Amino acid sequence: MPIVPDQPGYDSPQPGVPNQAGQPGWGAPPGWTAPGDVPPGHTPPPGSNAPGTPPQGWTAPGTPPQGWTAPGTPPQGWTAPPGTPPPGWGGPAYPGYPMPGAAYPMPGAAYPMPGAAYPMQAGPGAYAGWFPGIDPQDPLVNPPHAGIGPWFARCTAALRRGWRQLLPIVLLTQVLPASVIGVLTLVFTPEGELATAPDGAPVLPAGFWGQMFAFYGVLLAAGLVFGLLQATGWAAGTWVVARQAAGEPTGLGAALRYGMRRALGLWGWTLLVSLLAMLGTCLCLLPGIYVTFALALFGPVYLFERREPIGRAWRMFHNRFGMVLGRVALVMAVLLAATVLDAVVGAISGAAFGVEPMNAVGTAIGAVVLAVFGALLAAPAYLAQQVGLVVTYAEQRAQEGPVNAARLAAELG
Repeated sequence: MPIVPDQPGYDSPQPGVPNQAGQPGWGAPPGWTAPGDVPPGHTPPPGSNAPGTPPQGWTAPGTPPQGWTAPGTPPQGWTAPPGTPPPGWGGPAYPGYPMPGAAYPMPGAAYPMPGAAYPMQAGPGAYAGWFPGIDPQDPLVNPPHAGIGPWFARCTAALRRGWRQLLPIVLLTQVLPASVIGVLTLVFTPEGELATAPDGAPVLPAGFWGQMFAFYGVLLAAGLVFGLLQATGWAAGTWVVARQAAGEPTGLGAALRYGMRRALGLWGWTLLVSLLAMLGTCLCLLPGIYVTFALALFGPVYLFERREPIGRAWRMFHNRFGMVLGRVALVMAVLLAATVLDAVVGAISGAAFGVEPMNAVGTAIGAVVLAVFGALLAAPAYLAQQVGLVVTYAEQRAQEGPVNAARLAAELG
């Protein structure tokens, strides 16, 4: 018989609670318990489980058995050999080993360099093959496989840091000798025009050979004398670039004093390299160019290492042929542009003042002014050559082992 509201035991409907008939939504009678509930005061028998408790001996799926160890885990009692980093050590904070909790550096990430107006791009593969101790933020040493972008950024940063010292050095030791040699060329250039013999053959003017020997003799003597001054400038500029990158004080007087101490040795090696390049040029033009490129780093090698500069420069060039060739080619391109500008100025001088400008005061002054102006136009090329070769040498040292700007500055002595 159905239960009606006026019968005893009737409860108001409660959602989710079964009634006396077991139907959901109706109130439960007094003392009714849901299936699986433990009645009040009831104690489960020994060995039984409370409702919802897994049976004894049951393990969750995927749980390793007792006594199991992960592959590669050392056995108990094993101790690490001497020199092994302690537990939790995350490796050095440079390439490929970020500090614990630090973000892993992505290839191509920007590394700001002290003194640079914009960050340097590391380039693809910049974290492969680095030696421990290589600092990607070093202002002078381009890390291995970093690419041409960071190399160029370090060159421009070196110019921004040191132009106040480098420019006077270049003007004194490079531009001044070039200007003097240009003026001597105007003064001692053989004069006169070819004459015509009675049979119509061209005849050299009188005294031509004497003037020719005097011309080349004066230029050779000037080159030898000014070569020592130029060697002083290259050594002084290298000293400025390296010490400024290391954060050490630099001064024009101190730089020139260092340059004078190293000038004689650097001048001697420069003469030998020039003779080798000249010999190659006499045999054929291409061997001369090849020798010039292959020995381009002899100056920094002598100043930093002071041992076998020709052999070391040759090996650096051939061990990483494409890298060194590309850097040196950029430097040579700047020098070639300066040579072309000087030739254009010389052509303008010849067109304006004639082939014998020293015969009159007015034309002589104009020709001398243009000769000095042509030498001044080459000053940026000298600066680019100075920093480009030093940064290229530092990059090659990083390919051989850990090195930084402070160590290179210390090696100069």
